[in-house]
Amino acid sequence: MTTTDTPENPAAASDGAPVMLALHQTVLGGPEVLEPTELPRPEPGPGEILVAVHAAGLNPTDYKHRAAKLFLPPPPFTLGWDVSGTVVEAGFGVTLFRPGDEVFGMLPYPYGAGSHAEYVTGPARAFAAKPAGTDHVQAAALPLAALTAWQALVDTADLRAGQRVLIHAAAGGVGHLAVQIAKERGAHVTGTASAPKHAFLRELGADACVDHRTEDFTDTGERYDVVLDAVGGDTALRSVDVLRPGGVVVSLLPVDADTRAAAEKADARAVGMLVEHDHAGMSAIASLVERGLLRAHVSGTFPLAEGARAHAQGETGRTTGKLVLTVR
Repeated sequence: MTTTDTPENPAAASDGAPVMLALHQTVLGGPEVLEPTELPRPEPGPGEILVAVHAAGLNPTDYKHRAAKLFLPPPPFTLGWDVSGTVVEAGFGVTLFRPGDEVFGMLPYPYGAGSHAEYVTGPARAFAAKPAGTDHVQAAALPLAALTAWQALVDTADLRAGQRVLIHAAAGGVGHLAVQIAKERGAHVTGTASAPKHAFLRELGADACVDHRTEDFTDTGERYDVVLDAVGGDTALRSVDVLRPGGVVVSLLPVDADTRAAAEKADARAVGMLVEHDHAGMSAIASLVERGLLRAHVSGTFPLAEGARAHAQGETGRTTGKLVLTVR
């Protein structure tokens, strides 16, 4: 947004149509393909809201979609699923929100990308009211990662008090939020991460930590009711070995036939899940935040125009928690 723009009075093209700045790409490739680009401002359709973006989170799926063809059609496109901002306009039939409301949410994954811009539209029910007392940067860091953790642990695994859960990559975007959600559910939490991140995990509430660089999580003697796998490779298959009967491995990546067969043989389950936009889930997350039970760790912020630099940092794989693009 230029220095003279406001959500109510956006910049306009020569023909008078409103425009916006977006982190856009026309080809697949490295971070250098991301270009701040002036594009037409979208308009909300039935059941949608137009949001003036204040901040937008980054996730590994952004880096992957930027570099290679995954779910989205070929570029041009604007990435981004996390968003926190202010409602500018409500489309026909929307009753949940009205202009001026502060909201946060995850655009429909995977085909609803576009939050790395000054404005974005999305289904009203992809959003919830921004948690009271939480700034837009914090709120923007939550949606995709927190919804993934919530849907994995609560909706899929039905994690309950007294159960034991193993969270792989526990200091990452999904992992560090999963630790907090699992503790709120009353579970005993073990997280895998490099040793320097163990103090961080214990601050979040982890009961035990495993150094994935020097320890094998299958050798600890622990058995778990739930394993959350955000790593991939053979992690899901090996995780079956540490499940209790009736347990479940929830992987955020595709689960192969060998892993499913091993789980069945062990009287357990192995499932792969893809996060979905979810008003009820976002509302539950907002409630946890307002009660002081969930907080995103933001390790860095970048202006929208420096999105390429943010992608480069995120792709190092060394980020603790989340990175966020600031727009307003």
